[in-house]
Amino acid sequence: MKTNHFRERRGAIIVEFAICAPLFFLVVLALFEFSWLNVVRHTADNAAYEASRVAMVPGATANEAIAEAERIMGVVGTRGATVTVEPATILPETNQVTVRVAVPIDQNALLAPRFVGGRRIETKSTLRTERVETR
Repeated sequence: MKTNHFRERRGAIIVEFAICAPLFFLVVLALFEFSWLNVVRHTADNAAYEASRVAMVPGATANEAIAEAERIMGVVGTRGATVTVEPATILPETNQVTVRVAVPIDQNALLAPRFVGGRRIETKSTLRTERVETR
């Protein structure tokens, strides 16, 4: 008797699967997309912080900080990231250094780059330098 009941429900199961499966896969792919963008955002935060740590020590240059941020962003394979250091020339009188990292989402999204329309993940880190103040 149970076999006949299954045969009667066989068409309904296929229809239910056809309706629910696309929604399920949409949710799963959205989870992958948001998880990946979260990885990129946290990596950009870390890259800005580590680059500002490189730039805050005496004798450091902006180019060294940019190289460090680009190295860290390269670990996860981001594309098109821009790194800026303010001030561009770090002098002995410089009190603080700010590193900004901007990552375009459309170049780094896995599944839906056309839906983000030129948006970027932007982060910055500002640290005081370790310079001896002369009076």
